[in-house]
Amino acid sequence: MGEFSGKVALITGGSRGIGRACALAFAQRGAAVVIGYASNQAAAAETLKLIAGAGAKGTAIQFDVGDGSAAGEAVEKVIAEHGRIDVLVNNAGIAIDGLVMRLKDEDWDRQLNANLRGAFALIRAVARPMMKQRQGVIINIVSVVGETGNAGQAAYSASKAGLIGLTKSVAKELGSRNVRVNAVSPGLIDTDMTSELREQAKTRMFEAIPLGRWGTPADVANAVAFLASDAASYITGEILKVNGGMYM
Repeated sequence: MGEFSGKVALITGGSRGIGRACALAFAQRGAAVVIGYASNQAAAAETLKLIAGAGAKGTAIQFDVGDGSAAGEAVEKVIAEHGRIDVLVNNAGIAIDGLVMRLKDEDWDRQLNANLRGAFALIRAVARPMMKQRQGVIINIVSVVGETGNAGQAAYSASKAGLIGLTKSVAKELGSRNVRVNAVSPGLIDTDMTSELREQAKTRMFEAIPLGRWGTPADVANAVAFLASDAASYITGEILKVNGGMYM
């Protein structure tokens, strides 16, 4: 019996990277895990194997988080199958780098839709069932650049900064019904997304980390699991930095 036994967690972007690590963390702690993914069926299947290997029940739902209707339908599916939803981890997101003077409208829209609008749609969908349960946890994966800004990432930074504001606002709205809303803000984490950064940028960022190492997806997943647990029952509206001291 794990600390999340009997609970159901929905994790978007769960097919790889931080999302996969979060799925495994909840599975290892006894939760039934539902992963949302956009297109990579093979990666989603691999995550489900890991969940099963942890002795937990895992299912996958393919949908576009930027589509409000699809997000609502995904939550309905989770509740129809499991009868409840206890944890939502808004992890799905994309980054399309480019200087602001060259940033295309469609690239701005894609990032805001995936990173911010999608999280909003899922929060809206889970709010009512969680309030009815008088219990629930929402955790948004933001980013250090949402706190500091970053040249060449105006849209990505804006979307994550917006998600920080959304986290705090919804925490105030739902707190009276025992629904907690927090965010985890990763720094330089070794994932597919960061592997696409230019070497010069990675070197500059790495030199700013006092702990002197890259973070791992498991580092972020452990913070997410903590915020979802009863050990964090008096924490809401918080932005938990997981960045090795990169930004304090």
